[in-house]
Amino acid sequence: MYDKMNLHDTILAELKALGSEEIRRVLSGFFKTGKGEYGEGDMFLGLPVPLTRSVARRHKAAPLGAAVSLLQSEWHEARLCALLMMAERMRKARGEEARATFETYLANTARINNWDLVDLSAPQVVGRYLKDKPRDALYRLAASPLLWDNRIAIVSTYAFIKDGDLDDTYRLALRLIGHRHELMHKAVGWMLREAGKRDFGRLRAFVDGHWAEMPRTMLRYAIEKYPEAERKEVLGRRRVNR
Repeated sequence: MYDKMNLHDTILAELKALGSEEIRRVLSGFFKTGKGEYGEGDMFLGLPVPLTRSVARRHKAAPLGAAVSLLQSEWHEARLCALLMMAERMRKARGEEARATFETYLANTARINNWDLVDLSAPQVVGRYLKDKPRDALYRLAASPLLWDNRIAIVSTYAFIKDGDLDDTYRLALRLIGHRHELMHKAVGWMLREAGKRDFGRLRAFVDGHWAEMPRTMLRYAIEKYPEAERKEVLGRRRVNR
């Protein structure tokens, strides 16, 4: 049985015990925590992802409220641990438990506030839940003013791509093609590239139809697996006002 009053402190203590000052410094720079950067003010304990994941797996049976509590933490790895706990929970969750996990995740997206937090959890929680359900939530997230909501929308489709279900990836890519942030250019390009592994012809048709609208970084990510000559040809096309 879990002691609900002390569970937050127990998990946080485990994370802190595994932290490294050297890794903390590296992560603080890597995740752009300086003034005016996308991760401004984020704080790190100094854990590599595998160690954080090991703590999450140890506590995967914890009440959902424990994850919610950890999501409020100032520590990046505590928030990541919370999300990985949710992802572990969704592996076997069905019915009400799955719905509650999904809804809790979406209710706390303001705390899912860096790209790794999104990428390591959105497909496993949001994408997994929506595989056999209407996907309106993804389009609401794509329309949100919050960068991280937008990233959750497109990256969640990775769960569909793995099943060969590509429609929402392309629809969302079109909606997000004009996004101003490079983190979204990378995310959309990444998902297009992954979709292309399932159906290269469809990716080629999308790129041929929209290459002039795609930010350069998005285009580069999307065509990374093209045959070299074709990749160079696409990148060499003349672009206007881009």
